[in-house]
Amino acid sequence: MAFFPGQRWISDSESDQGLGTVTAIEHRFVTIVFTATGDARQYAIDNAPLTRVIFNKGDHIPSHEGWLLTVESVEENNNLLTYHGVRQDTQEPCSLKEVMIDHFIKFNKPQDRLLNGQVDRLDWFRLRKSCLHNQYQQQQSPLMGLTGARVSLIPHQLYIAEEVGSRYAPRVLLADEVGLGKTIEAGLIIHQQLVSGRAQRILIVVPESLMHQWLVEMLRRFNLKFSIFDEARCVETSNAEAGENPFSSEQLVLVTLGFITDNPQWYESLIAEDWDLMVVDEAHHLNWQQDNASMEYLCIEQLAQTIPGVLLLTATPDQLGHESHFARLRLLDPDRFFDYQKFIEEESHYTEVADAANALISEQALNSEQQTTLTNLLNESDISEQLSQVANNDEQASEVRSQLLNQLLDRHGTGRILFRNSRNTIKGFPERKLLAQPLAMPEQYQERIDEWMLSDAPENLASSKQANLLFTPEQFYALDFSQDEWVDIDPRVDYLIDLLKSLNKEKVLVICAHAQTAIDLEAALRVKEGMRAAIFHEGLSIFERDRAAAYFAQEEDSAQVLLCSEIGSEGRNFQFAHHLVLFDLPNNPDLLEQRIGRLDRIGQTQTIKLHVPYFENSAQNLLFDWYQQGMEAFEHTCITGRFIYDSFNQELHQLMVTANWQSELSESFIAKSHEKHLEIKHELESGRDKLLEIHSSGQGKAQQLVADIEAQDNQIELPQFMFQVFDVFGIQQDDKADNAIALNPTEHMLNSNFPCLPEDGTTVTFDRDTALVSEDYQLLTWDHPMVRGSLDLVLSDAIGSASIGLLKNPALPAGTFFLECLFTVEATAPSHLQLGRYLPTTPIRILVDKAGNNLADKVTEQVLDKQLSPVKKQVALQLVKALKSLVSPLVSQAEDHAKADVEAIQTKALSNMHKTLDEEFERLTALAAINPSVRQEELDFIKLQQNELSNYIDKAQLKFEAIRLIVVSH
Repeated sequence: MAFFPGQRWISDSESDQGLGTVTAIEHRFVTIVFTATGDARQYAIDNAPLTRVIFNKGDHIPSHEGWLLTVESVEENNNLLTYHGVRQDTQEPCSLKEVMIDHFIKFNKPQDRLLNGQVDRLDWFRLRKSCLHNQYQQQQSPLMGLTGARVSLIPHQLYIAEEVGSRYAPRVLLADEVGLGKTIEAGLIIHQQLVSGRAQRILIVVPESLMHQWLVEMLRRFNLKFSIFDEARCVETSNAEAGENPFSSEQLVLVTLGFITDNPQWYESLIAEDWDLMVVDEAHHLNWQQDNASMEYLCIEQLAQTIPGVLLLTATPDQLGHESHFARLRLLDPDRFFDYQKFIEEESHYTEVADAANALISEQALNSEQQTTLTNLLNESDISEQLSQVANNDEQASEVRSQLLNQLLDRHGTGRILFRNSRNTIKGFPERKLLAQPLAMPEQYQERIDEWMLSDAPENLASSKQANLLFTPEQFYALDFSQDEWVDIDPRVDYLIDLLKSLNKEKVLVICAHAQTAIDLEAALRVKEGMRAAIFHEGLSIFERDRAAAYFAQEEDSAQVLLCSEIGSEGRNFQFAHHLVLFDLPNNPDLLEQRIGRLDRIGQTQTIKLHVPYFENSAQNLLFDWYQQGMEAFEHTCITGRFIYDSFNQELHQLMVTANWQSELSESFIAKSHEKHLEIKHELESGRDKLLEIHSSGQGKAQQLVADIEAQDNQIELPQFMFQVFDVFGIQQDDKADNAIALNPTEHMLNSNFPCLPEDGTTVTFDRDTALVSEDYQLLTWDHPMVRGSLDLVLSDAIGSASIGLLKNPALPAGTFFLECLFTVEATAPSHLQLGRYLPTTPIRILVDKAGNNLADKVTEQVLDKQLSPVKKQVALQLVKALKSLVSPLVSQAEDHAKADVEAIQTKALSNMHKTLDEEFERLTALAAINPSVRQEELDFIKLQQNELSNYIDKAQLKFEAIRLIVVSH
């Protein structure tokens, strides 16, 4: 290498430094100053990783003053170059000395990098080619956004996620029974909306008790980093003088319902922001009556009016009464659900519809009433022939039944807006086993209760606040502060201690109504037996609750028992435990189901043991019998609880305060309750929700989704690609047990900010089951940010865009050369339009010989990759110098070959887009005619999408991605 002051050189290893200038040559070293960054480097002359920058005729050179010169000739004088040509802005003849060339110039175009000797290794080129191929496949994958979560592949959850997540601005109520995974469904929908580009800004509103659980679940399961906003965060990030909105600083925001109702100032800031999707958990807290709406409801209603997409989550749609259920539907679609009486009338016909649907499902003969129902419902077409075919009961009849059922589902009143799965339709739940233990009431408790009962008339006592304390006599007893500690006289304490000892460190969840009971129990276990217990109640901060739950959940050095107040009944999942102690019983059967639902969930692997200590001949005894004999609520999911509670709660309290705990009156009360329970259960199971459950569970589509995702999980393309990425970027890989790989940064990494790789390393796996067992492992899928980030990292940079390889083939003359050029057809459009579904970034490979002929169809890339060998840097520079004048014309010819394919790709994309969206528009238009849950906004968006996509596809351009010079040697 010959260096002279004033020459311009570029660093092969640090091309982002821009153009360097030789400032000094001393003995064996040369000093280069990179003015763009202000850095100076000293290199050994013999092996400096530098390339002299020399432009040729026809090139455009930027001057440091900002104008461009089109080169017509090059003059060398005293080892420095002067370029002569035409200045583009003035069209005047001009000269430009190399020392005056723009310092910030970068050679990002593949041919520029090749001609200036900035060539990459062959494996870098192969990685770039692999990225282009995988990007093309994933942009049009129907599974995009569904595979990336660390969750089991549960059919109904995936079906709901795919059905809702693929909609424009979805507005739905997720109302699965306790334990069926509404949070997972919501997370899958959020994830799919974000990955597919349908949404960018998400707002989640939750009760305070669930805030950290949502934060952790979104990160742990979906790799989504939400930011919690509270008073302190808003004050810290707001700037009133500058008019800055604190919520503008984040895309994914998590707030509590109490925060937005208690802070009008920050609520106004929240509603002023543009959000794409709002998720509200525990939506049954949004109470509403026609003449009296709660503050919580009003706040969410106003947000729902400005945010296009809304997801409401509630375990029991009727938990606060049927009117509140209507009110939540009203939040989603006020035009559709505007009249409560009309809604009730519509629901009254669901039983007839469900009766006809049951007959079709069970392949029973249709009676005349069922045939009349079907004829009236499907009156826009003549179905008489189909009804006659159904009667034949052959193979064709089965297909006709399926068609009629699908038409019924389309018409079901809330079928598109409400999803509700029950345990009747979703199988695989564990059994529940009741282990009840009657105990003698302590005399001190009985004396206190007797005294209270004599203090007033029964009707007054029944309505007093103290009446419910009969179910928690330790709290009743504690009202008299002069008494002894209740834990010293209550036999349930010794019962619990003996149980914990007998279970030999098996995990036990204890739930009681009051925080003070849990606090006192923790002290008693610690003082009496030295037992370690975690405690969880509303008096603790969110962080303290999370710490307690984690202390209980971990396997080693952990608490055997978690003592919860009633707050532990909502949202938290403890399915790793198999024993639940109901230290007392709630007076609401829905709360009882919520308590049991902490263990009785998808993922529970063993029979759930329900330990219920209760006092004989007491209010607890009456409550226990009511649940067990009246509703069968312990060992079976109680779907009638709300109705039974509304019908019999007052009578229950009357029996309590008159001490009729075990009498003919109480037996009659329980018998009436049981009769009503059976009646309502029959009505619910055979009536209005049958169609809804069929629709919500996916009808076979769900199983196909699971099969498709499992097939993708089992493919080897992703592991092969990521190992290629790790090798190129210089990431250390060490095999671990359980199908896992430990990744660690190294000093020689190509990029120090590799996505999702912490400084202390991480462990990854491609196996879903392994990731579910080891939650500290990252599950790599095509949706994972490490994988998506790797694609972006390569394709947004020049990595692998220029390379040289030697082809040892005796059949070809030595010195023969080829150019392999990679182009893409791409267009830029707003992400919500989903351009990639129809025109993914499409790779085009061109292989030209020295005559400009395209040999790509004759010589596959796989054949070339196997036969090529790398070249040393000096040899590469010599080859470039020798072939420099021939490369540029061949690049132009290769580009012409690629341009010939562009129109066909555009035509195919337009045809595919119009066909797909026309079918979707026709389907929804037909559906809107019979089901008012189809919103006009959905139809309008499809037409807007078609028009805008047509425009963007027409503007698609060819982009030069990479070049590889292939030279034959023997």
